[in-house]
Amino acid sequence: MKSFVAFSALFAVAYAAPQSLQYQLQGQEIPIVRQTADVSFDGSYQYSYETGNGIQAQEEGYLKNAGVKDAEAQVAQGSFSYTSPEGVPISLTYVADENGFRPVGNHLPTPPPIPEAIARALQYIASQPQQQQQTFQQQPFRG
Repeated sequence: MKSFVAFSALFAVAYAAPQSLQYQLQGQEIPIVRQTADVSFDGSYQYSYETGNGIQAQEEGYLKNAGVKDAEAQVAQGSFSYTSPEGVPISLTYVADENGFRPVGNHLPTPPPIPEAIARALQYIASQPQQQQQTFQQQPFRG
């Protein structure tokens, strides 16, 4: 009876273990089923790939304002998708440029909405004319 209880407990733990164990098998080879890559002389590029376990990714990029001092910026945009270890499809698109990295995906957390009172206060502040700030001159120390 004890061995049956132990076996049942072991079976329950193994059954409840996350599906991610599938992805951690040693020596498992995941084939690349499709791959493209192109790099141009002007520095622009694009690539894409797909793996045998359903991972897909693509990106393209270029140098914005090439040769313009203080205005050059690397621009990249792309997407990737895969299935999480829990079986949830994950898809993300993104843009990265002089304004930073901006991802978009349903799985990403989002901030709560701004409370109405704070939104009204921000609108009020924005409607007020800019006031010039008083500057203070530092006086030399006389001791």
